[in-house]
Amino acid sequence: MDQTAVPEAVRAANARCAGGDHPQRPADPRVVAFYDALTSHYPDRGPRATEAGSPWASAPLHAAADHIQMRLDENCPDEVLETIEKLAAELNLDLLDLQDGTVYPPPVRT
Repeated sequence: MDQTAVPEAVRAANARCAGGDHPQRPADPRVVAFYDALTSHYPDRGPRATEAGSPWASAPLHAAADHIQMRLDENCPDEVLETIEKLAAELNLDLLDLQDGTVYPPPVRT
């Protein structure tokens, strides 16, 4: 999404994804960088993705041109959430909590 996306637009994009509608365009480099960095810490493929201690409730992660969907294990450590938040902020990406629909925009940089 562009940097001026409002929460409603983020939720609408998620609804399109849930309906199987994915944009046919080149991958957003920010999304690719997020996925690469996140999975370098917490692999979503291979044996480590399914080992005890993996943060993923479902692997591999759903990756599309404009988003990554992560289903976290209910017992994943707080450090996983902190890593996700840090990477999203660094890459200027919104986070959507599917449990309650809250959209967390990247922090404003000064």
